[in-house]
Amino acid sequence: MPDPESPADPTTGPAAGPPQDTQGETDAARRRRRAQFLRELAEARELRDRVQPRRAKAARLRHAMRMRTFRW
Repeated sequence: MPDPESPADPTTGPAAGPPQDTQGETDAARRRRRAQFLRELAEARELRDRVQPRRAKAARLRHAMRMRTFRW
């Protein structure tokens, strides 16, 4: 049974924009989408850190330990 949230035709979904003629436009669109995604991801992380400060501190400490023990 198909998911009611997903469109029946994958070419008509919100991620499917108008067809691009040149590779440059496709790359530019991809970079814009990626930048938007990264902005939203950073915003979600900041919100999570504000809501759960103890968990955020533990995550920072774990990340720092990983970085100290990583071999270049």
